[in-house]
Amino acid sequence: MSSVGNPVTIERDVVIIGAGPSGLTAAHELQKAGLSVAVLEARDRVGGRTWSNTIDGAWLEIGGQWVSPDQTALIGLLDELGLDTYSRYRDGDSVYIAPDGTRTRYTGEMFPVSAATEAEMNRLIARLDALAAAMDPATPWEHPQARELDIISFHHWLRAESSNEEACNNIGLFIAGGMLTKPAHAFSALQAIFMASSAGSFSNLVDDNFILDKRVIGGMQGVSLAIAKKLGEDVILNSPVRTVRWEMHDGDYLATVTSDGATVTAKRVVMAVPPNLYSRVSFDPPLPRRQHQMHQHQSLGLVIKVHAVYETPFWREDGLSGTGFSASSLVQEVYDNTNHEDPRGTLVGFVSDEKADYAFTLSPEQRKKEITASLAEFLGDSAAEPVVYYESDWGSEEWTRGAYAASYDLGGLHRYGPDQLTPIGPIHWSCSDLAAEGYQHVDGAVRMGQFTAANLIAELR
Repeated sequence: MSSVGNPVTIERDVVIIGAGPSGLTAAHELQKAGLSVAVLEARDRVGGRTWSNTIDGAWLEIGGQWVSPDQTALIGLLDELGLDTYSRYRDGDSVYIAPDGTRTRYTGEMFPVSAATEAEMNRLIARLDALAAAMDPATPWEHPQARELDIISFHHWLRAESSNEEACNNIGLFIAGGMLTKPAHAFSALQAIFMASSAGSFSNLVDDNFILDKRVIGGMQGVSLAIAKKLGEDVILNSPVRTVRWEMHDGDYLATVTSDGATVTAKRVVMAVPPNLYSRVSFDPPLPRRQHQMHQHQSLGLVIKVHAVYETPFWREDGLSGTGFSASSLVQEVYDNTNHEDPRGTLVGFVSDEKADYAFTLSPEQRKKEITASLAEFLGDSAAEPVVYYESDWGSEEWTRGAYAASYDLGGLHRYGPDQLTPIGPIHWSCSDLAAEGYQHVDGAVRMGQFTAANLIAELR
């Protein structure tokens, strides 16, 4: 990797904008195929929305981190790079906090709710599983009910299906708070079903032991660091891209990409950043009308990922797994996030969408007080006194500006989805936000990097 003081001018077969897992995977595959690449990264590090860092003496996984059994593209890349995984701690009871504040310990996947609410939750899960099974995650807009499901919010779809408010809120939690990090009224039922389809089923999203199975020893950023090491000086940091210009030359495309650190001429360009950042780049010729419209209908959600470190994982002594859920609490999800072979205990909690809006109205001191008090509701008074406390706020990060992934507003997925991967001249699009399987996960980023590289290899070889 290099961080250029004076801008350099170089020629490559492919220039990739963004050194996250998708861009670096594409570069890795292209290089293995004998094509030359340059990767331009705005940040002073690689990894995109994966990042590991030491905060106040505690090593924290600030961004994406989990690996589930269905994420075969990521698992294959981890094997290729020699990166090992370990299981998330999950022994003992989980905790559920009901809308009335009642705290209940339980085991198994189903929340300890009334028989009527449990029946409604199971019915809604079965309904969503059936809808997801009828969908190809590569073409959600071809679902038999695509338009019907895309013009109603997930919030209102749930309530049209059930009058049990607790059941609706709990089912909504798995998609709205846990995944898309938007209020359930802000995205469509089709978007929710696509989220489930991308993970194999809605049941997989409900099962935290499946979706949050393993972690990478040394952190998920290790994927990007390992690939960047192989690419060496072809990764240029501190180089936000300002312009992409292209024309036809001798029967093929010729693009010139200008960044703060380099000017690269190439045959193809890969935009490997989330859609909300496309507008940070000036394109000449301008992108077509359809692209401009589509990008305005895609946005990232909002979440605070809370890291709380303690001298010991004290909750284990009480027979607790560290897992907790509550659709009504400030912290809606909490998990044991203790690092591999670390004697200290770490909890990770999530404050999403409108609850994050509220939290950011508070002073940092008051926000910490209320968030740790919410952790304590799940796991006991000791949770209110961490020795290290840190909030991952990706919404304020200049080169991310939001949470895990972009999703469409109401009606956007079936309207624009068919065009989201269409190349524009030499420009290809590659990020987890546009993935089918593995959507919004590192696995999706890897899949998109491999898909994009395969297309470019076919064009350029």
